[in-house]
Order: sequence, then structure tokens, then C-alpha cells
Amino acid sequence: MDMAALLPVFVSLIVIGGFAGFLAGLLGVGGGIVLVPAFFYAFQYLGFDGPQLMQVCLATSLATIIVTSIRSTQSHHKKGAVDWQILSQWAPGIALGAVFGVALAASLESVVLQLIFGSLGAVIGLYLAFGKESWALADGMPRGLWRWLLGPVLGGLSVLLGIGGGSLGVPFMSLHRVPIHRAVATAAGFGLAIAIPSAVVWLFVQVEAPRLPWTFGAINLPTFFVIIPMTFIFAPIGANVAHRMDAKPLKRLFGAFLLIVAANMVSTALWA
Repeated sequence: MDMAALLPVFVSLIVIGGFAGFLAGLLGVGGGIVLVPAFFYAFQYLGFDGPQLMQVCLATSLATIIVTSIRSTQSHHKKGAVDWQILSQWAPGIALGAVFGVALAASLESVVLQLIFGSLGAVIGLYLAFGKESWALADGMPRGLWRWLLGPVLGGLSVLLGIGGGSLGVPFMSLHRVPIHRAVATAAGFGLAIAIPSAVVWLFVQVEAPRLPWTFGAINLPTFFVIIPMTFIFAPIGANVAHRMDAKPLKRLFGAFLLIVAANMVSTALWA
């Protein structure tokens, strides 16, 4: 494939990476919830469609989360914000669920994954748009059997969405009375428990690659190497903006935006 054909892909990935990183820093949501639909629509528009395009989008997003979660966890740890007790207790179950999530995602058609992403994305969008800090399910994180049941569910659903710990882990911990700053910091560790095992497994999953060059297993390496520096550059910018203004209205606006993306993803799948 000649460079002229790859140039639009390269430019699109720069924009996607910058946008995802900025929103992650600004709103405290994981970049994966932005990366997956952005990858999907960009690749599809640029002619790189295929029967397992969603698998490539999910796997590549999860691979990028390894690097961003390491950086985020280190940063939060320096501030003493990571709850290592919660992380150590929940990480094994989450990692196990992530592996099963890859096995399930690899066996599904791209259209089904679009429907799953649209449905779960709508739930996250509703929470961002209408959720309140006063909402709670319990006064502490689940223990014992419930932890071993819910941990794999969190990991598996995250893989089906191609996301790290932020979009599901933060609301889950907040609903169990974990302070928001501690929830955000600990969710970065959840991202590692999700992304590392799932990305390793995705490398050995053979998919019908949608003509994207240098795709290993289901992970597209050029996309990975372009997205990482862009998120690193723009996430701190988003975080700085968040500290200077009230991010709550923006979070609700992003929730509404996510609802539109989710609805479009579902409609695209139903009319495929």
C-alpha cells in the first residue's frame, strides 16, 4: 500500500488520539470509550471495512490502554490516591473476566459487537449525563462471593467495549461509596488488569483483518504507535483545563454525545 493511501489514516489517527487524550484528562473517563467508535468510523470511511473490524478496534484500543494505565497509575500512586487493597482484591477476577471477554468477542460477528457497544455505551452515557454523586448501592465494595462474581463481569464487559477501568470502574466504585478521586486512581489499576491479559490474548487471535497493514492478531501496530504519543500529549492538557473550570456540565454534555454515538452504532448495525 502506497504512502498516499496511508496519509489520511495517519492524519485521522492523530486527531483521534488527541481528542481521546484530551477528553480522558478533562472528564476522567477512559479514552477507550472514544477510541473504539472513532477507530470504527474512521477505518470504515477510509475503506478499511471488514467482517471483523470491531475486533480490531477493540483489541487495538485495549493495547493502548496498557501504556496509558501504567502512566496514570504511577501518577496517582505518587499522590497516594490508589487504594491498593481494593486493587489487589479485585484485579485477579477482573483479569480472568478480561480473558473470557476476548474469547467471547473473538467468536462474535462485528455487527453483534456493534450492538453490544451501542447498548453498553448508552448506559455509560446515561450515567454521565444524569448520574449524581449521591447515588449509592452500598456503603462499601462487595466482598467474598460477590467480588468473585462481579470482578469477572467488569473485566469481560470492559473487553467487549474496548475500554480500561475508567468508564465502568469509576461509576461502580462511586456507587459503593469509594471517594471519587480514589475511585479514579484505583480504576487506572483496573485498566492494567483488563488491558494486559486481553491484549496478550488478542495477539494470538486470528481475525479477518480489514486490509489494515501490519495487523498482528487483532492489534494494529501503526494505530497503537500513533495513538500513544497523542494521548500522552493531550491528556495533561485536558487535566489542566479540568482544574480551571467546572467539568460537571462538560461531563453531562459528553454523556449526551456518547448517547448519540451509541444510538448511531446500534442503527448502523441493525441496517448493515
